[in-house]
Formats: sequence, structure tokens, C-alpha cells
Amino acid sequence: MRLALAVTGSATLLLPLVPGPAVARDELLPALTRTVRYKDYNQDVQILQEHLRRWGYSPGPVNGHYGDETRAAVWTFQKVNGLRPRMYVDERTRDALFAPVRVRPLVKGAPGRRIEIDLRRRLLVVWKRHRPVVVTHVSTGADTHYCDHGLCGYARTPVGNFRVTRRIKGWHTGRLGAMYYPAFFHGGVALHGSLSVPRRKASHGCVRIPMHLARKIYRQAKVGTPVYVRKPAKPAKASKPTRPAEKPRTAKPAKTSKPARSARS
Repeated sequence: MRLALAVTGSATLLLPLVPGPAVARDELLPALTRTVRYKDYNQDVQILQEHLRRWGYSPGPVNGHYGDETRAAVWTFQKVNGLRPRMYVDERTRDALFAPVRVRPLVKGAPGRRIEIDLRRRLLVVWKRHRPVVVTHVSTGADTHYCDHGLCGYARTPVGNFRVTRRIKGWHTGRLGAMYYPAFFHGGVALHGSLSVPRRKASHGCVRIPMHLARKIYRQAKVGTPVYVRKPAKPAKASKPTRPAEKPRTAKPAKTSKPARSARS
């Protein structure tokens, strides 16, 4: 059992950090009381990592260090919960840790074992028996023309229904660069680990995965596994409520002038 320090007034308490089902705000896992940022190293980061791990995200070692693995998990959590991915955990993200949004399937009626890629939010979800077993932030095709390593083309991740066709263990150097544990699903387009998985679209068309999840996803992406790539429309913004139309003002009747008194003779 892990223990976390919580300071309340002048007293310091040891609170158990135990992975398990969702719990109330005041039980087991303490709430984050301040903003934590990328590269921080403190007890609050460890509490954050415990929350992320409880909800099925992968922050890396629970060691209090806000490194690349925790950053990827935070971005994933923020995207799933409709928040903008940031380099820190703000109040809205802290609140969402106690009431997170469930991961929803992209494709209705799809097989229970599959991989789904959301190009709008740049999220990858591995489903097994209709349950999400891996959820991660990814970087996809940059949607721009490129000329690199003597090759020119348009950097686009294809949309459609595919299957994993072949896999390569370890590092593989293709014509456009190095890939870690790639699983190809459309010609030379693959899911693969990368040392660079930014928030923006940045690849030649492949789906870049954080390094610490590459082998885990590779084990799930067996040859023949369905891969569904979609680009959902942006959710419509809620329109501002319109003010009720004002009632037309009725003109007041004009005052009638009193008849002039006739002059006395």
C-alpha cells in the first residue's frame, strides 16, 4: 500500500493510495489543491499519477515526477474529458479527476477487439471484449505537402476501415524515418512508437504513439486486428439563449383638447 502526505492545518496525515474502483472525493485519494506543471517533482504529482492510474490511464511510474509519460497521460485525460490539452493540470482538470467522462466507441456495431483512431482529438483506443484497455494521445498526419529523404507527398492519415497487415519488433527504419514496434495497417502507414509525439499533427501519415505504450499496443495489434480511423465532426457549440422578444409598445391615445369657450357677447 502506498501512502501520501496530506497537510491539514498544522497536522500531517498519511493517506493510503490504493488503486481500485471510483471513490468519493473525501476517501482514500486526496484532492489536488494546486496546479502542477510539466517537469514538477513533488507529492502532488504522485497524487495526480495515482488518480490517472485509477481511471485506466498510463502515467508511467508513480514516482512524483511529471515527466513525458505523465504528460502524455494528462493530455489523453484532458482530451477524453473535452478539455484542451495543456502542459499543466489546472482546476478544471483537477475537478474532472473525480468525475471523468467515459471513453465512448467511435464505431457502432464494431467487433469487440479492435483499434479506433480519432483524428479530430488525436486519440487512440484499443478495445478488447468491448472494453477500452489502452487509451492514449497520438500524433497523426500533418495534412500538408512534404519533401523528405528524397520523397514527396501529402502527409495524411487515411480515414476508413483497415486491418493490421504486418508487424515488426523493435526499431525499424523506413524511408521516412525510424519507427518503434510498428504495426502497419495501410501500405506503409503504421501505428508505432516515436520519440516525438507532440500535441499537433506532425507525422507523414503514421500514427505516432508515446514510447512507453508502443509495445503494449503492439501486443494488442495482432495481424488481422480491425483498425477504424475516423474524423468526427466538431460538436456544435451551444447557442446563447436569446432574449424574449419585447412586446410592442402601444401608443397612448392623444389627449383631446377641450372645446374653446365661446366669447360672451
